[in-house]
Amino acid sequence: MDTARPAAGQEFRRQFVDFAIRTGVLRFGEFRTKAGRLSPYFFNAGLFHDGASLGELSRYYAQAALASGIGFDLIFGPAYKGITLAAATAVALAQLGHNVPFSYNRKEAKDHGEGGSIVGAPLAGRVLIIDDVISAGTSVRESEAMIRAAGAVPAGVLIALDRQERGQGALSAAQEVSRNHGIPVTAIATLDDVVATLRERPDLNDRIAAIEEYRRQYGA
Repeated sequence: MDTARPAAGQEFRRQFVDFAIRTGVLRFGEFRTKAGRLSPYFFNAGLFHDGASLGELSRYYAQAALASGIGFDLIFGPAYKGITLAAATAVALAQLGHNVPFSYNRKEAKDHGEGGSIVGAPLAGRVLIIDDVISAGTSVRESEAMIRAAGAVPAGVLIALDRQERGQGALSAAQEVSRNHGIPVTAIATLDDVVATLRERPDLNDRIAAIEEYRRQYGA
């Protein structure tokens, strides 16, 4: 396991893990996943539900977007969770000197007023999809279809945490999405970052063994 300090400009990844632990978004114990696996940790981005935590979260998304190397002209947030994330990230990017438009979709197309299913800036150019996590990849598939239908290009996907565990096959869910859609998937932090952070937290060192055992069983 690599316990070296993160590269310059990448410190935000472990800072994000500390932030997630502090806010109770990242918890340790025993949790049943959608895949039926008994996981020693649980990440619930829905618990970033006040102004202060959402503001800090958006700054991590913005840093990760810029550090990813993915070129993008617009941010897209899939309904519903992605809507808030895209809007907040656009604000954080503007504060860092990168004023980027954003848009999101409605679950059902509107047949009055401006109509349509897309709200915000028109889908154009290279589009970065922002969401909380990737599980089955349904949200990405639907987003990609809308982006391409508008004549724009899906540039990549940015999520909060990559669990780095197997999806339907030997690859992780994020790797499967990247392979199936031909676009890069990046995250603010990965399970590697979680373990590295725990190694520097004496109060949480006892959680590492269970995570490593889980990864031996289900890691990609």
